[in-house]
Order: sequence, then structure tokens, then C-alpha cells
Amino acid sequence: MNITTLQSYTEKVLHGSDITRSEALELISLPQDDTPLLLAMADKIRQHYSNDTVDCCAIINGRSGHCPENCRFCAQSAHYHTNASVYPLLDNDTMIAAAKKAKAAGAARFSIVTSGRSVVEGPEFDAILTTLKRIRQEVKLETCCSLGLITLKQAIALKNIGVSRYHANIETAPSYFPAICSTHTFADKASVIHIARKAGLRVCSGGILGLGETPQQRVEMAFTLKELGIDSVPLNILNPIAGTPFENNQPLFPWEILRTFAVFRFILPKALIRTAGGREVNLRSMQAYALTSGLNGLMIGGYLTTGGNAVSVDMQMIHDLGRNPAQSQV
Repeated sequence: MNITTLQSYTEKVLHGSDITRSEALELISLPQDDTPLLLAMADKIRQHYSNDTVDCCAIINGRSGHCPENCRFCAQSAHYHTNASVYPLLDNDTMIAAAKKAKAAGAARFSIVTSGRSVVEGPEFDAILTTLKRIRQEVKLETCCSLGLITLKQAIALKNIGVSRYHANIETAPSYFPAICSTHTFADKASVIHIARKAGLRVCSGGILGLGETPQQRVEMAFTLKELGIDSVPLNILNPIAGTPFENNQPLFPWEILRTFAVFRFILPKALIRTAGGREVNLRSMQAYALTSGLNGLMIGGYLTTGGNAVSVDMQMIHDLGRNPAQSQV
């Protein structure tokens, strides 16, 4: 691809048009030598449609392990023998303390994530509602949650207590989903997204790179998110966990990861796209490039079963790029 063609695709997006799948496949197939220019063009799109703030979010693993689902990448699946912690739902005060720590570190939003297929209506779900309501009212943070396959009644209850987003990753392209999980389907994932949106919740949904999918399937995932109307996209990179079927997956080369980030920006020009789990392991010294390849969000403070950078390191990275953490809108 010559520079003129890349510029034409960039101008197309900047003027409000969509690139096609074939054009996106051209971009994701660019050689390494051309990748820095692709990243720069993606960041021009980010600058045009958003601003220079970086949306920082934090999560807590509110209920860990013993998950009946068999997602082949997951340390918390009961189907595999890993060293992941196993515990029931954390108490309110523990989760609220974590939210306060996240806000002090620079997070604009906080999410409670639970292992398992779902959280049934009853004491557990009620406790989560209470905690989320207190976090919004007392800590003044935007609240999100990821509770699996929720019902419309549950989604409405979440909306009514002020939850702004429901998180439900599609994980990968529809064509590749059967290779990563057989206990639920891509249709189940899409159904949860539709339920959350029907209740008036915005949806945060993305996936994991490095599961064995092809570059073409990464493009497919991005266009699927676009078709689902998703405007908040977390992009994780597989951090292989010993004991899972994907423990020996080969790591992606950093430039390949960054090229994928950039192509997501071309496909989803107005979305909040954040780099999340696995960035420290896979991008290493190139983590700052994620925020110069079109991304405008960062998950901070660690992940469900693995740690992350010290928050001070991430904040210094944001500062060094001349950007600022976004403020909570509560």
C-alpha cells in the first residue's frame, strides 16, 4: 500500500464515511515498516473524534473461580486446574474500599466482575446492587459491572441504581467463537448485549487478541462490534495461563498488536477503545504506543487473575504523552 492510499482511507473516515472490510484487511496486512504511519493515521482519527483525555477504568474480581463455562483462555474455569483464587462474593465494604483506591489512583469508572455463567436474582444480586449504588453515591465514580448472562429484569435494576455500562465481551469473531468455548454460544453473548441495551444501559464489549484467530477474524470482530452498536471497546491480549488449553499459545508480536489496535480505530472511529489485560506482558516497553495508535482508554490497577503495572507507572506514561486522565462524570 502506498502512502496516498493510506491517506485516502484516513480522509474517508475523517469525513464521516466507513472503510470497507476489504480496506480494513489491507490495513491489518501492512508490513512492519509501514505500521508506524498506520498508527499515526489512526491517532489522527482519535484526535478528530475525541480529545486528549485517557479514560482510565479499574475492576475488582468480585467473585472468583469455579466457573462452569469452559472458555479455553480462562483461569477461573472449573474445567481446568490453575492457581486462580476461588472465593464467594466479596462483602460491600471490601469492594467499596477498592473503588476508593481506584479513584485515588485516577480511575473514572469502576466495575464489579463476577465469575460464573450468571448471578441469580436474590441475596447475591441484591448485595451487588447495594454496593454499586454506594460506590456511585459515596465514592463518586461511574459504575459498571460484568455479571454474565443477565435477564432484562436485572438489567433494568442495574439501570435504575445508576449503572452506566454493562460489560459483556464477545471475546472474538463469531466465526472463531466455537473454537474458544462450547458451553455457551456467540448468540448468547449477543443476546446479553441486546438485553442490556433494551434496559437503557450502554454496553462495553470487546475481546482478546492472540487466541489463535487470524487477522481476518480480528477485522470480523471489529465489524461485529460496529454492527452491534458498541461504543466502548476493551482490547485484551492473551496472557497464557498455565493449566488452560491456551497455555502454549504463541505470543503476538508487538507491532501486530498495535496494527490491530489502529485498524479497530479506523473501523470504530468514535468509540472509546481501551487497552486492557495482557498489555504489560505482550507490549512490554511499547505500551505507550497503544495510546498513540488511536486508543483513548486504559485499564489500570491489575486484572481479574493477574497483576498489572503500578498505577504510578501508567499515570507517568499518560503524562509523558501530554495527555490527562478523564474525570468521572458522576
